[in-house]
Amino acid sequence: MKRSLTALSVLVLFFTLQVTALAQSASREDLQKQLEAKRAELQKLEDQFLAPSDEDRTAFAELLKQPDTGLIRLLPREVYDQFPNKPAKLTIHGGGAYYSFARLTHEYGYGSDIELSSGYLSVGFAGADYGLMTTIGQVPLEEISLEHPLAAFLASYKPPNEEADARLEHRSFRPAGKIIDGVTYQERLPVQLNTTYLLRSINYEESDVLVAFRVVRRDSDGSVVLAWKLLKKYPKPVLTRSQVAS
Repeated sequence: MKRSLTALSVLVLFFTLQVTALAQSASREDLQKQLEAKRAELQKLEDQFLAPSDEDRTAFAELLKQPDTGLIRLLPREVYDQFPNKPAKLTIHGGGAYYSFARLTHEYGYGSDIELSSGYLSVGFAGADYGLMTTIGQVPLEEISLEHPLAAFLASYKPPNEEADARLEHRSFRPAGKIIDGVTYQERLPVQLNTTYLLRSINYEESDVLVAFRVVRRDSDGSVVLAWKLLKKYPKPVLTRSQVAS
């Protein structure tokens, strides 16, 4: 009798553990589904937070009808991205401070072409990747093309293929920049409202683009809205690894 009771107790315990395990498994599956739903909800909120206003979209409706144009918001990196002793405020890598005109994404690390940080716009962020920018004043984007006089140098510019040369070229555009035919080209320029910029961004093995953009809004949190127009997309630049020049 005692053996039967012992065996029954063991069976009851076994089935109880099995039921508990199944319940825990089901609970974890439910939690995973909830996490995925919350993540999708958070992604939607972040997309809305990054989006330009309806007012801006209306103001640039005609431009946005053209191919290879867009309207984006950049968030100040020092406010929203992760820094030492300060967690990121957004889940997107880069905190919404970057944008790729080639891949159409704010996510940092996908050939990013522009960054907003501390009131400055920058180009060139990793390895031998680099770029150059200049301002052309209050010129409407509709008037900018490859034939524009100030676009001529950037349009015909040929980036080097040797790593050492690329790094030297990168350094030549910072901090004061390089003057070519009376025009100063730099890798970093201050944000100026209602000002049009020209940008050439070279991301080796990824993309090479020439873009005109205009700062059309600056909000109280330091974020800026840019209207942009892709002037030319070049073949992917190839980099030959070599000894880096000192």
